[in-house]
Amino acid sequence: MDGQIWFLTRSLQLSSFQAYKLRVTHLYQLKQHNILVSVGQDEPGINPLVKVWNLDKKDSGSPLCTRIFPAIPGNKPTEVSCLSVHENLNFMAIGFTDGSVVLTKGDITRDRHSKTLSLHEGNCPITGLAFRQAGKVTHLFVATLEKVQCYTLSVKEYPRIELDTHGCGLRCSALTDPSQDSQFIVAGDDCVYLYQPDERGPCFAFDGHKLLTHWHRGYLLLLTDNNKSPSKSDYGSRQTSPTEKHILTIYDLDNKFIAYSAVFDDVIDVLAEWGSFYVLTRDKTLYMLQEKDTQTKLEMLFKKNLFVMAINLAKSQHLDNDGLSEIFRQYGDHLYVKGDHDGAIQQYIRTIGKLEPSYVIRKFLDAQRIHNLTAYLQALHRQSLANADHTTLLLNCYTKLKDSSKLEEFIKSNESEVHFDVEIAIKVLRQAGYHSHAVFLAERHMHHEWYLKIQLEDLKNYQEALRYIGRLPFDQAESNMKRYGKILMHHVPESTTILLKHLCTDYHPSKDSTDRDSLDRPVENKANPEEFIPVFANNPRELRAFLEHMIEVDPFSPEGVYDTLLELRLQDWAHEQDSGKKKALQEAALSLLRSDHTVFDKALVLCQMHNFKEGVLYLYEKGKLYQQIMHYHMQNEEYGKVVEACKRYGDSEVCLWEQALGYFARKEENCKAYISEVLQHIDDNNLMPPLLVVQTLAHNSTASLSVIKDYLINKLERETQQIEEDERKIRQYRDETTHLRSEIQELKTCAKIFQKTKCSMCNSPLELPSVHFLCGHSFHQHCLESFAESEAECPTCTPENRKVMDMLRAQDQKRDLHDHFHRQLKCSNDGFSVIADYFGRGVFNKLTLITDPPGGKSGAGNLEAEFNRDLLINTKRNV
Repeated sequence: MDGQIWFLTRSLQLSSFQAYKLRVTHLYQLKQHNILVSVGQDEPGINPLVKVWNLDKKDSGSPLCTRIFPAIPGNKPTEVSCLSVHENLNFMAIGFTDGSVVLTKGDITRDRHSKTLSLHEGNCPITGLAFRQAGKVTHLFVATLEKVQCYTLSVKEYPRIELDTHGCGLRCSALTDPSQDSQFIVAGDDCVYLYQPDERGPCFAFDGHKLLTHWHRGYLLLLTDNNKSPSKSDYGSRQTSPTEKHILTIYDLDNKFIAYSAVFDDVIDVLAEWGSFYVLTRDKTLYMLQEKDTQTKLEMLFKKNLFVMAINLAKSQHLDNDGLSEIFRQYGDHLYVKGDHDGAIQQYIRTIGKLEPSYVIRKFLDAQRIHNLTAYLQALHRQSLANADHTTLLLNCYTKLKDSSKLEEFIKSNESEVHFDVEIAIKVLRQAGYHSHAVFLAERHMHHEWYLKIQLEDLKNYQEALRYIGRLPFDQAESNMKRYGKILMHHVPESTTILLKHLCTDYHPSKDSTDRDSLDRPVENKANPEEFIPVFANNPRELRAFLEHMIEVDPFSPEGVYDTLLELRLQDWAHEQDSGKKKALQEAALSLLRSDHTVFDKALVLCQMHNFKEGVLYLYEKGKLYQQIMHYHMQNEEYGKVVEACKRYGDSEVCLWEQALGYFARKEENCKAYISEVLQHIDDNNLMPPLLVVQTLAHNSTASLSVIKDYLINKLERETQQIEEDERKIRQYRDETTHLRSEIQELKTCAKIFQKTKCSMCNSPLELPSVHFLCGHSFHQHCLESFAESEAECPTCTPENRKVMDMLRAQDQKRDLHDHFHRQLKCSNDGFSVIADYFGRGVFNKLTLITDPPGGKSGAGNLEAEFNRDLLINTKRNV
């Protein structure tokens, strides 16, 4: 009442300054600016003044007053009832007891930058004003004892909307914070109303005569008494008796609970600052109400089992997920103890991701509440937090409940909705007998092995399994046919054979393949048919068709294909009784042998096992095993074929005739004709010494001398002829030697007359100087120098002389080839000829060429030696 304004710091230190001369009636402190707006009186009477104070600036120790103007609606002096200032400092609204509202627009701290106008006129006192800013739209709420209205200040002419037909007492209105959409609160005697700029919002029933309404940090503060509501004219309802008891109640509207309630004596005002409420009573006592921390609040609610309220409180306080999860767990435990298992499981579901699932699973397993456990496990899978054990347990729950619809819904759900271990699910479903569901999962998630295993082992659906394999990519189709081929071949042989043919030629998955990408790759895929032969172990007819198809489509199939097909054809040939069919099978087997694709050793063993004579002989001939051909005929005592084999292959292996002669010699039957034929060939080709022939035939008791009579006579006659021929050559060689000796003697004793008139090189007439050789050839000197390699040798005779010298040199080099001599002697049929040949080469003699007689002179002796050398060189020798 003394016109001073007091300041109270957070440390409860008081300070003041003189604002008015008489008294201060209203104060408004802006939140975003250090600006204080006050209403008071400097002189007696009804003459209220509005002053704007800048608390950051000082004037003689007091805050700087930036503006003063009278608060008068029109020309009629009236008491100010309420005051409100916009935070942007562009609007100020003053309410009066006569029902008028004065609006100051512009900079409220400057007179020249603002203008004042009368916004509202009425008969009922103004009890509440509040500015609301939503984007660029500014509203002003106006409350009287009878009405609640709203003005839109951002639109010209300031349109007005009447929101309600009942009002409130003085100080019984407030504006919520933006978390509650900045709604206007009007506290009546029966209810508290919240208003939007264009409509009335929610309503809360709070009984009692309201003295004060305040909003701070989500809490609604109401000060009430127990008296009846005052009349409409008593707008200043704060006038109370000295003994009045006031009830201060703090509500949490979001969570719908009473945060605080207490009785105070004669409350003058309630202020909210520094996160606390301050209650000022008429006995000059100031009470501070501090808000408890969130954890303490929650513990208080837990003790009262108000878990829903605790959850709402935690959310409004933006508690983290760990804190919320703990509340949900405690709430779930509370409901579980009470026996509300359905409600408990809903709370436990909200703990997924924070609470260990085994904590919940153990509870409901013990309680045998499969329905609740199923719901929890479903939620666990929807959040992709389930492991293999959870999947197993959930599927077991479905199967125990026999809930096929839920089971189908679970396994047919999208991967984006439910995640689980598919392989575990397949195992569980298969074990529980839900084969169709297991097959669906395996096919949908492309677990090919499980799909085929269930189809073949459980459902026995062999045709479907075969169709499925045909839709797989090449690698998987090949591996699965190797694994399940025998089972499929046993039950569906024809279809399996067709698929194998397709797989081993040019495989492409069928059009509805599960691997779409494989259709875009033009890659030729061919399996090795040899690897699938064991599949046909008990199906020879299908195996034969498969192998014949392979060699027809691909002549370069692996050798195992040809070998197996040969074995099948030989088996058919061995068991066939019809001669015509047997002949056809024989030709078919021989055609395989002639194809050169079979393995020689395997084919030979197969032919021998089945006594396939034509095949054995063909293979012997192909492998150049001529002696085996002979032995085969000998074992079968086919004398004519033995001789025929000798004729065909005797040129390649001469020993065949010797073996044939020994074979016939050991026979006790009369084989004279064959022996004679063999002897004839041996004689013609001189294959054996006669003595060896006689010794060989001596083992045959039936062979008489007449058998070899002709052979011996022919042999002796040829030997006689050979002796005569050799004697003739000896005489010839002796005559030639005598002639050469006489020539040498003549050259030694007589002069040599050169009568050549032409050059032996250019065939031109000889001219001096010329060169003559003792061999009788003459040359121009310039021709000799041009063409002769050596002036000491005749160019014409040199080539022939060199041949003779090379032969002598070769014989000399071969003298020490003992190993070669012994090897040739051992392998030759006529060892005497070999020895004679080496004897003629001089192996057993040492060749000595005497060029200088001992003790002779260099003149005539050298000449004689030269003649001997020339004679030796020019003499033709038959080695």
